[in-house]
Amino acid sequence: MTAATTPIVEAVDVEKTLGEGAGRVQALRGVSLALKGGELTLLMGPSGSGKTTLLSILGGMLTPTRGTVRLAGETTTGAGPETLARLRRTHVGFVFQSYHLFPTLTAIENVRLVLDVRGEHGEDAPERAAAALATVGLAHKHHAFPRELSGGEQQRVAIARAVVGRTAALFADEPTASLDGDNGRAIMTVLADIAKDPRRAVLVVTHDPRTLPFADRIVRIEDGRIVAEEAGAHAGPAPREPAPNESASPKSVSPKSVSPESVSPESVSPESASPESQGSPHAP
Repeated sequence: MTAATTPIVEAVDVEKTLGEGAGRVQALRGVSLALKGGELTLLMGPSGSGKTTLLSILGGMLTPTRGTVRLAGETTTGAGPETLARLRRTHVGFVFQSYHLFPTLTAIENVRLVLDVRGEHGEDAPERAAAALATVGLAHKHHAFPRELSGGEQQRVAIARAVVGRTAALFADEPTASLDGDNGRAIMTVLADIAKDPRRAVLVVTHDPRTLPFADRIVRIEDGRIVAEEAGAHAGPAPREPAPNESASPKSVSPKSVSPESVSPESVSPESASPESQGSPHAP
């Protein structure tokens, strides 16, 4: 599909240096990238190419050493921890290879916790959490605990948690890396459906070629530089602009259309989702 014209997230000439002294590494070298609503972008590259560092900067978990990043119209460059935390809570949903579900909370409680963190305690909170689970095909699993869910179901709970706040940007870091083919395709189907919303940009960081059929755009990164960009197989007509009274949530996915064995994402509060706290994104 063709994305909206105004970027939801934009990086301009971004550089990032990590470490000090002999361990100093320039992870990003003049990267510019714009993410627009109604578009699923794949960011692909080998290990150590700068994929996760760029995702962390675009999502406000890190700030660039040089360059400018705008998230929903606000700049993150030079922003302090409190400002970055507010931007993440307001505008960003994260999905990681690991599930990061609270084992003592049910599926709907794990999803609703994001609304609690955002201070959204209104009467519609339970309905919003239920709608988010329905979006990923888990309307029948509200009261299941993580130990009672398959890996794929846990991943979908995590995706529901990432979208329940109606955030404008959804970032997924290696969401299919631990999954078999059927479950990887199931998770990408959910993410591609979410990306149909013209008010939402979806970025998937991956080295998994199975994700290619779901992409509207493919961006390739090597040695901290964008080296290629191409239209994906999923690119098509521009998305329909929603009516003013329509919800920002994507349409529900039938449980039959999403395989129940896969993986899950984001930590409940985006503030805790720093690259350092997540560990390696490649270990199951």
